[in-house]
Amino acid sequence: MKKVKLLLVLGSIFLGTTALFSQRMTVTGKVTDAGNQPLIGVSVMVKGTNSGVATDFEGSYRIQAQREDVLVFSYVGYLTREIRVERSIHNVGLEENMAVLEEMVVIGMGRTERRVASLSPSIPVTIEVMEAGSFYSSPVSVSYDAFQAEEYNSFSENRFQSARENPLSTFSLDVNTASYSNIRRMINQGQMPPKDAVRIEEMINYFNYEYPNTTGEHPVSFTTEMAICPWNEQHRIVRIGVKAKEIPNEDLPQANLVFLIDVSGSMSSANRLPLVKSSLKMLLNNLRDIDRVAIVTYANNVREVLPSTPASDKQKIIDAIDGLVASGGTAGGDGIQRAYRIAEQNFIRGGNNRIVLATDGDFNIGISNPRELENFIETKRRTGVFLTVLGYGMGNLKDNRLQILSEKGNGNYAYIDNIQEAYKVLVHEFGGTMYTVAKDVKIQVEFNPAHVNAYRLVGYESRMLNKEDFNDDTKDAGELGAGHTVTVLYEIIPAGVENRFGSVDNLRYQQRESMPSVTNFSNELMTVKLRYKDPESDVSKRFDMPVANSLNRNPSADFKFAMSVAMFGQLLRDSDFKGSSDYQKVIALAREGVGRDEQGYRKEFIRLAEVAGQLR
Repeated sequence: MKKVKLLLVLGSIFLGTTALFSQRMTVTGKVTDAGNQPLIGVSVMVKGTNSGVATDFEGSYRIQAQREDVLVFSYVGYLTREIRVERSIHNVGLEENMAVLEEMVVIGMGRTERRVASLSPSIPVTIEVMEAGSFYSSPVSVSYDAFQAEEYNSFSENRFQSARENPLSTFSLDVNTASYSNIRRMINQGQMPPKDAVRIEEMINYFNYEYPNTTGEHPVSFTTEMAICPWNEQHRIVRIGVKAKEIPNEDLPQANLVFLIDVSGSMSSANRLPLVKSSLKMLLNNLRDIDRVAIVTYANNVREVLPSTPASDKQKIIDAIDGLVASGGTAGGDGIQRAYRIAEQNFIRGGNNRIVLATDGDFNIGISNPRELENFIETKRRTGVFLTVLGYGMGNLKDNRLQILSEKGNGNYAYIDNIQEAYKVLVHEFGGTMYTVAKDVKIQVEFNPAHVNAYRLVGYESRMLNKEDFNDDTKDAGELGAGHTVTVLYEIIPAGVENRFGSVDNLRYQQRESMPSVTNFSNELMTVKLRYKDPESDVSKRFDMPVANSLNRNPSADFKFAMSVAMFGQLLRDSDFKGSSDYQKVIALAREGVGRDEQGYRKEFIRLAEVAGQLR
């Protein structure tokens, strides 16, 4: 009897010990570099699972794991490190990865260019050019800054318009966010961004705002607010906040996705194809069993790596992603053609049919001319297939092409520079990125000259439309995803305040119209008109809202923050309209507008503004 009791006791101790070692625990710690500085956005994954987190702005992480699990720490530009869980606190140091990228690009007959690019744009890059039959007995080396190989569309910022002579302002809504994450990458690497990389509307719309949800018949709602302009106290700022209806992920229509992945040689470095793989695996975790995924790659040739496969077969999709290797040229245009063909073959009526393009935008084989690509994408948007563009890499980013593709392809464009940004775009904002609730969204604002001398739309330069385009249903415009928020800012010169930014002489052959009567609309500052189409419709719907001439001297936190981002963008562009802006004003106003900031993006912006001020 005693032996039996002893065995029971020993068994209990053994089971308890086993349970102790297999129990889940909360593991915390801090990830730093060789200089003991915190690393932000490091991916921390439990090996062999889909469980993972990213380090916060102090380099700290918190994750659920079991004793003896292996934690994998990976970060762009650093060597991946694995740590076996032995206790509840693990602080980890990462070493920089000094690997370089080498790519052979055929420029023309008898001429080859060899590029050697470092991971840091602050380090010069060597180009060796060799020509058959030339006078050179050895390659010619040219040194240049890596950012000089990046391409951006140039544009002139919007100017003030007379409310009496041009009372209508018309533009397409823009939900792209690429500009902010791109300039953040540059500033964090000690470089001020080129002027044309700064698109202020994309910077403002990178952040979410607490706008009221739509409750009526329309999937879109908007709200307005007016405050004193922080960079010119004689002027006013009007904010138009647009919110698309929220849809829980489980209620989204069935998805037919085609991952179109650039696997050319230019995607070899750690911040390109390896980051693309990690990004798409995160996206895959958000898909349901009913959703489907196909994978197309392009380099010298186009290849269908995976036919349309149910997301329930997750391991098969992951294996296909893991097997991708970068090499060769860039047949991007041909890849886009194949991706559309596959998306159309597996089209789901009433579903979410979408291509997810991951690339640095460097197309040099097949359809590579930007205008040809634009024309092709314009014809394909009528198929009902939408396009999400994810830009990767540095030193060779063709931002101009990716921006055009997203604008012409009923899509959106985000720039992903680290795993934390991938999480924001593909997980935290999954519905907004991946599912459209309203397409061809246009705004037209009519200003009342009784209260408005002149106005200026802040940003949206590439989205401007003619006033006649607002009622033209054949004219393409922007798309809104589930839960998306979009912010529009107008700088207004009130009636009676001099417009110092431009005037014209009186006309010789006709008289200017006198100031209109304010009898009927005495308290209306302007009227906002919004037009959109349902995702599967070609007929638009419209609704209007008059805006009262009412000044809020204590604007909301969201409004203050949006104005601080606009001021920051104007400083980066050295805008003609920056007025009394300076970095201290940006920082002070942003601190007033931090609000709840559950994800920490606004606090990150404040630190970014502080760094930019020092770089200046």
